[in-house]
Amino acid sequence: MRIVRTLVSEDALSAVESVLDGYDVDHVVVREAAGGGVLVEFPVPTQAVESVLDEVREARDGVDGRAGEDRRRDDEAVAADDAATDDDAYTVVTSAESVFAPHVEELESRFVTGTEEDDAIPTEEVRSSALDMTPSPLTYYSMTLLSALVATAGLLLDAPAVVVGSMVIAPLIGSALTASVGTVLDERAMLWAGLKTQLFGLALAVAAATAFSLVLRWAAFLPPALDVTTTRQIAARISPGLLSVVVGACAGAAGAFGLATGVSVALVGVMVAAALVPAAAAVGIGIAWGVPAVAVGAFLLLVLNGIAIHLAAAAVLWYLGYRPEDPTANRDGGLPWSRSVSVAAVALLLVVVFGAVGAVVWDQTAFERETNAAVAGVVDTDRYEALEVVSVTTEFGLPAAVGGAGDRAVTVVVARPADRPYPELSRTVSERVERRTGRSAPVTVEFVERRRYEPPGRLVGPVDVSLMFYHAVSQTNSHGST
Repeated sequence: MRIVRTLVSEDALSAVESVLDGYDVDHVVVREAAGGGVLVEFPVPTQAVESVLDEVREARDGVDGRAGEDRRRDDEAVAADDAATDDDAYTVVTSAESVFAPHVEELESRFVTGTEEDDAIPTEEVRSSALDMTPSPLTYYSMTLLSALVATAGLLLDAPAVVVGSMVIAPLIGSALTASVGTVLDERAMLWAGLKTQLFGLALAVAAATAFSLVLRWAAFLPPALDVTTTRQIAARISPGLLSVVVGACAGAAGAFGLATGVSVALVGVMVAAALVPAAAAVGIGIAWGVPAVAVGAFLLLVLNGIAIHLAAAAVLWYLGYRPEDPTANRDGGLPWSRSVSVAAVALLLVVVFGAVGAVVWDQTAFERETNAAVAGVVDTDRYEALEVVSVTTEFGLPAAVGGAGDRAVTVVVARPADRPYPELSRTVSERVERRTGRSAPVTVEFVERRRYEPPGRLVGPVDVSLMFYHAVSQTNSHGST
């Protein structure tokens, strides 16, 4: 439930009460000591605030507009009373723990359990909730820095639980939703505040991850020759694909639904951080270790997810019916149309960047798909039927059309029976990948030995015990050489 308090003039009181009586809304009227206005207070379900308050304002402004016109014809110096009845003169919407009034249950049956309105909360509440979600700059940037350090440690330790912990403490959802709400409501100040906070926060996260990784490397806490691409938590974030975009888009959409319906977005904030914080940490690790494939791949993932979150949240808010209240008004100063132009320009820029990065990711996704098909085609042959594919990892690379290198290293992990060599497997996979993709691909095959024991005298079906031993047995084929 919500409690609405709005200031109206004596002339408009009758029209406002007629609107409230039409909805069967219980209300009280408090006479204002100064100014001649009256304060009307009434409880309504959250789902009904938008429609009821809109009609109250229309009734109030219609009467006040006619009265003001009559007064201006009689006397030009009556602006004080008109100012008190402006649309934004005084309206407060607050939460109510419980309400006891004659018609409350009827209103709840219409707007809460019924289908007369949806779950969306008023525009004013969405705006204020989005702004309240972003903490003070000191808290925001401090928590972002700490989450980046934790994420860096989790990636280097290959510890998923630590990486998840970094997501929990990241405060990124506030800035993301503030920018999205500013876009939909045509609020330039909100849009710039959200984008600026998010960009500075992510830049700080990358810088902190880079500095932390350099310290760990130079101080020999980790082997200087460590191949960071072999760490699973890092490898999962250096090759952006369709699933990565889905994660970011779903996080933004869930955040918008939570904000617009008044549902807690604390858990959604973890999802937003999951799409951003580990990727920012991976960028720093790639820079510190001097591995462009890691840094560039993680950076593109970071950009793609950041834009996907923003666009998805804005699309959901627009779908739920949130629009600029008065497109001709300009709360930020300047020409009336300048705000809309700047907001539209930012939205268009985000779409263009998203499309450009998406094209790169699509090229990478297509290469990965063809590589997986090539590996599956090789293993399915009679010669390699005893092998089982454990994983296929493709190094990220830019398309040749934008100056990227043509070769993308492929690492294939397969399980094989013990003591059965397959010396030509890497060459075979490399040739098959080149035929399917049209690109030469250095292929590294890592073998996992599999030993199986079948107990004698089994009575019911096979009882097998399989052991897999991971050790440094690998073969590399680069441009056709084994």
